[in-house]
Amino acid sequence: MAVTDTAIEAIKQMIVSGELQPGDRLPREADLAARLGLSRNSLREAVKALALIRVLEVRQGDGTYVTSLDPALLMETMAFVLDLQQDASVLEFFEVRRILEPAAAARAALRMPDTEVTAMRALLDDLGEDPSADDQLACDVEFHRLLAIGSGNRALASIIESLRQPTYRARIWRGLTQTGAVHRSLAEHRSILDAIAAREPEVARAWATVHIAGVERWLNEMVSPEPDAAPAVLRTASAASPRPTIRPIRQRL
Repeated sequence: MAVTDTAIEAIKQMIVSGELQPGDRLPREADLAARLGLSRNSLREAVKALALIRVLEVRQGDGTYVTSLDPALLMETMAFVLDLQQDASVLEFFEVRRILEPAAAARAALRMPDTEVTAMRALLDDLGEDPSADDQLACDVEFHRLLAIGSGNRALASIIESLRQPTYRARIWRGLTQTGAVHRSLAEHRSILDAIAAREPEVARAWATVHIAGVERWLNEMVSPEPDAAPAVLRTASAASPRPTIRPIRQRL
């Protein structure tokens, strides 16, 4: 193991063991390096790496602290990595959404406060019956964010939020090109919310599955292994990059 990796593992173990709690200040650099049997340079590199993934926070002139370790904070790194994914991998992100979001909807039916249900209802009502694709997409993003939060599980909500950006372009394209997509999405949102309001977790789970699977199925039909066949809005890799072969969703289930 590289020296820097050793330092990272040592600091991680201090956090995992409870020796360092969220918000705690790390010992002085010289003291910690001596304790771990590492050079100060290796320790600095470890601190930089852990700061990048939001485990540590370096406060200039004040020292280095353990962050809150809140799931939303730690998941920022995952969101950054997911943003780098390209092309057909968006299908895999939708597949993950289809696994996670129905679970969040079911939990929301049991845990979401009535005030938050009312707020989500107002969000859909304010959209109106004939929204533009842009307005519907903005509503869609907020609806799924509130739904994930309503699950009452911060880690689950953070993971779902991190999947938003990789699937964003596909949702734009569907709203612009598929006949009836905007109204269908709004109707499905209302069905999910009705099930949550009625405290019917399995019905909420079923409607959320239908909702995500519909976009996934449309995308699977639209994307092609041929670089020029897929809509330009879905193509992010350069023409020189090798494109992966896309297997239909039904073959992966």
